[in-house]
Amino acid sequence: MRPSTKRHPEFDAAADFAYPQHLRDAMNDLPAAPGVYIFHGDSEMLPLYIGKSVNIRNRVLSHLRNGEEARLLRQTRRISHIRTAGEVGALLLEASLIKQRQPLYNQKLRRTKQLCSWLLTDSGAQIVYSRDLNFATEKGLYGLFSSKRAALEAMRVLADQHRLCYGVIGLEKLSPNKPCFRFMLRQCAGPVVAREERAAHNARLQTSLESIQVQCWPFPGAIALVERYNDEVQMHVIAQWCYLGSVQDPQDGQALARQAAGFDADGYKILCRPVLGGQAEIIPLW
Repeated sequence: MRPSTKRHPEFDAAADFAYPQHLRDAMNDLPAAPGVYIFHGDSEMLPLYIGKSVNIRNRVLSHLRNGEEARLLRQTRRISHIRTAGEVGALLLEASLIKQRQPLYNQKLRRTKQLCSWLLTDSGAQIVYSRDLNFATEKGLYGLFSSKRAALEAMRVLADQHRLCYGVIGLEKLSPNKPCFRFMLRQCAGPVVAREERAAHNARLQTSLESIQVQCWPFPGAIALVERYNDEVQMHVIAQWCYLGSVQDPQDGQALARQAAGFDADGYKILCRPVLGGQAEIIPLW
């Protein structure tokens, strides 16, 4: 992840860039291995930037050679790192640290947002919020959105692509026994006026949403996802798609697993493929 140049136009002053000699010594301590790295400024409490890589040394070197990041580099006083045993651990730790420490130049992950999703029922679709439902266990959820506006826009795009009825979906209020406006434009198949069977319409709606279906947590309790790097073994403790921490000992993992866990969108996006795809070594913790 690179710091955002859009939010920090000062990065565009690449003409003033000079290789940061004051950071050369920091490179001696950086391993060519997976993990997280942290750029520190004058404040020890508020880091400047947190990143991750499967090769920390190479990734930090790419920062130091990048003129677009000149302002970040001038502010940096030292660079620290935390080793992990693999890419999944680096991704999980990066997301967790950004939420905890709120680094200045990490924009995308640092703010915790109120999630919403589309819930399909027999009567249609409605927007629901993670404050009201457990997204890790609720069935019939589609898409993870940071706002109602984003959820509505995503549904409009799907409706336009698949000739779905705005009225049935809930994007448009209908008058009794009258079709939606898009039916007049031949952009809707007309389930409200029986030009299309409602069951057929709903089947098309569900098919169109399959690519963004939210997968339920597939275990009865917490798990440890195991990663190995050379002789190192690291166990990432996960419950309901929420990362609780990493340990080397299964007993320590069981202690972590007793913590309360709620659905975490970043954890879900990182873990869904390795957990559901059978690519990871997994140990049930209860």
